[in-house]
Order: sequence, then structure tokens, then C-alpha cells
Amino acid sequence: MARHDARRRPCPCGLGEPYRDCCGRFHEGAAQAPTAELLMRSRFAAFATGDSDYLLRTWDSGSRPATLELDPEQRWTRLEILGSTGGGFLHTEGTVDFRAHYTYRGQEGVLHEHSRFVRDDGRWSYLGPIPG
Repeated sequence: MARHDARRRPCPCGLGEPYRDCCGRFHEGAAQAPTAELLMRSRFAAFATGDSDYLLRTWDSGSRPATLELDPEQRWTRLEILGSTGGGFLHTEGTVDFRAHYTYRGQEGVLHEHSRFVRDDGRWSYLGPIPG
């Protein structure tokens, strides 16, 4: 499928909007995710579309790896947001509890993570999972 057609498909993040109007605008740098949850959704969409550059750009510099290589055999298929704290327009910290569903070499799997996010200078970034 041509890239133009793919941009009209529903966004992998699960909100039901076309990719270009949803997380695609964040991936392209046309906008910043305004909440921790939207950053989480856009990061899931980046995993689903193979956009490792966006994942690195939105990872807090204190915990970001030097490089990130995504496995092309892993397909991220669905995101469930289970809950969140903070992470809104007036917050500087937030958490998002989620399940990310995937298939890997024909086997279905689920990643469950309670993630931490911080906002600095108006930009949300991913810190990492909450230990425990």
C-alpha cells in the first residue's frame, strides 16, 4: 500500500482517527502530544509503524538508550489504556498504565507496563516503567 493510503488508515493507537490526523502529526513533528496519555498512544503507534526515531525523540534523555533497533517480526496490534494519573495540561508528571498487544513469530503476547512521564518546557517525555 502506498504511504499516502496508509496515512488514511485508522491510527494504531486505538482512538479511531486517521493516522495522519492522530499520531502521524506527532511523528512528523507538526505537533507535540499535549498529555502523557497521548504521548503513550503516539509511542505505541510509533512501535506499530516502526518509527524508532520518534521513540528516541520522546524518551527522556536521562533514561534513553543510545540506539533503538525494532524487531520487524514483532507486530504491535492493539493498545489498552487501563488508567492514568496526572499527565494533563497543567501537570509536569504523569503515569499511564497500559497493555500493548503484539504478535511475534505467530505467537500472541501482551506487554503490561505502568509508565512514568514528565513534561519539561512544554514537552512530554517517557521516563520508563514504574518499578515493582
